[in-house]
Amino acid sequence: MIQKKVCMVGVSGAGKTSLVMQFVHSKFSTKYHSTVGVKIDRKTVELNGESITLVLWDVAGKDPTHEIPASYLRGSHGIILVVDGTRRDTWEQLPELDALVRGAAGIVPTVVALNKSDLVDTWSFQPREEDALSASRDVVRTSALSGAGVEDLFLRVTRGMVAGSAPA
Repeated sequence: MIQKKVCMVGVSGAGKTSLVMQFVHSKFSTKYHSTVGVKIDRKTVELNGESITLVLWDVAGKDPTHEIPASYLRGSHGIILVVDGTRRDTWEQLPELDALVRGAAGIVPTVVALNKSDLVDTWSFQPREEDALSASRDVVRTSALSGAGVEDLFLRVTRGMVAGSAPA
């Protein structure tokens, strides 16, 4: 069996834990619990007839008092960068988080999750900004609440890791 380390990276409160909970347990909680350090979950997926165990590192989010330790990112086979569509600050910190990831993990398959797609009418960035990002990155709209796009998100990063490709 193949195991692949996937790190969930983003600003505090962007929805990293909720996305993992939805993917692994098909659950959503309205209670907010800030991750301290890192929380690790596992889920096995089937891809092209092969079982792949994803070791999901839900890394505590970046905030003004907490930087993400590069040591958590080292050895990652894939990265999911999580943006909360309703919070502009999570969008604006994407380049900084991407640079941190590349510096610690190198060039690995990376997918951007535009989370809270169930609230798209209240998103804090314009469709043209999303289009520009999608032109240069692998981007998936997700909703940890409804589950929309969550399976696709994790399968995209898995495909990238298995193929050995590293989308920008």
